[in-house]
Amino acid sequence: MDRRSDEAYKTLRTNLQFCGKDVRSIAITSCTPSEGKSEISLHLAKSLSESGKRVLFIDADLRKSVIISRCQVSQTVKGLSHYLSGQSSFADIVYSTNVHNLHMIFAGPVPPNPTELLGTNNFKLAMEKLKTVYDYIVIDTPPLGSVIDGAVIANECDGSILVIGANEISRRFAKKVVDQLRLANCPILGVILNKVDSKKSGYGRYYGKYYGKYYGKYYGDATDKYLEE
Repeated sequence: MDRRSDEAYKTLRTNLQFCGKDVRSIAITSCTPSEGKSEISLHLAKSLSESGKRVLFIDADLRKSVIISRCQVSQTVKGLSHYLSGQSSFADIVYSTNVHNLHMIFAGPVPPNPTELLGTNNFKLAMEKLKTVYDYIVIDTPPLGSVIDGAVIANECDGSILVIGANEISRRFAKKVVDQLRLANCPILGVILNKVDSKKSGYGRYYGKYYGKYYGKYYGDATDKYLEE
């Protein structure tokens, strides 16, 4: 990661920390599968851990995970689906990483009933327990515009972040996803506009052309304003 990329994630990390000490579990979703939420989630978790925080990254995309391939894991691992279905204990699915303070839970094999598993009491109890161990829990969820899993996960989180690919989705589609997050009773912390063409927009060159927008205590009004522009 280059210097500008690193600074972009530090800014995102700082804005997240200004959301308050009670915002510790964050669900990150998108409207479609191609908007970059998984990479953003992973780098945000890494940035938080580099600030001295104890961080857990959870790959909760039980349908089509991309994280394990990006982490270049060659061995067979136990994942979230193993735990939620009662096949593994919690201690068996938490893995250390080569980043200090950062631990990870992989998705595991695709189950036949991902939404039902995520809606079980096991997931709720796990989140309650994890908050006593970690400073931050960053959860990569499936695209909410495709399946409802992201809203089920967000219901157990302190806040959510929506990743939107520039010029990839309609304003109406984005509003629909925002409405689904609000129905989950999970505060929307902000929107990250991804894949911005820096040559045309003047946003500046960030890692993957990321640009965070409208973070902080005024997340509600800001999100509406952004989606209506």
